[in-house]
Amino acid sequence: MTPPDVPDGPRIASGDGELALREETAADHAAVRALHARAFGDPDRVPALVDALRQAKAALAPLSYVAAVDDRIVGHVMLSACRLDAPPRLVDVLSLSPLGVLPEFQRRGIGTRLVRHALAAADDHGVPLVFLEGSPSFYGKRGFASAEAAGFRAPTLRYPDGAFQVARLSAHEPWMTGTFVYSETFWALDCVGLRGDRLRAARGEI
Repeated sequence: MTPPDVPDGPRIASGDGELALREETAADHAAVRALHARAFGDPDRVPALVDALRQAKAALAPLSYVAAVDDRIVGHVMLSACRLDAPPRLVDVLSLSPLGVLPEFQRRGIGTRLVRHALAAADDHGVPLVFLEGSPSFYGKRGFASAEAAGFRAPTLRYPDGAFQVARLSAHEPWMTGTFVYSETFWALDCVGLRGDRLRAARGEI
């Protein structure tokens, strides 16, 4: 999935209440669904992906975090299990997708804090790599770099230029290179890369 490009802007103002980051709970699920429906402008696709990733069997349990202002859920990020097809063996890695912030709370640094929190959590869990599909101008300043330039192979040809990115964490070792493989959930819901006019528009062809 290509999360929205939400550059940093003014931080949460004092009048907006205190921003808290925490693990998602079952009580947050409805609010998270509504948040992604608004953040991505689609009532079904991304909410369905989040629901499916929560329930999918995987080698690594998903890591899911919310940002709340006065107990209102204003942002959400999820990390879920994928694999790296490295020459010696398969490596369990994570995908950061989706990342969403309510439109009225965008440009306040919430997305940045969620990304940093997610990467720190992945590092604490001993995960060597986190991959994503997203804006290089946004994620390049937040711990990610071009995965192709780092020697990794994308799982699809339908990525916009620069969208395939990776964060190498403490547990990464030089032999951990190869092809990134999304979990079946992403393929089943057709949430890998872009198709048709969306891909052509992203490449500047239309």
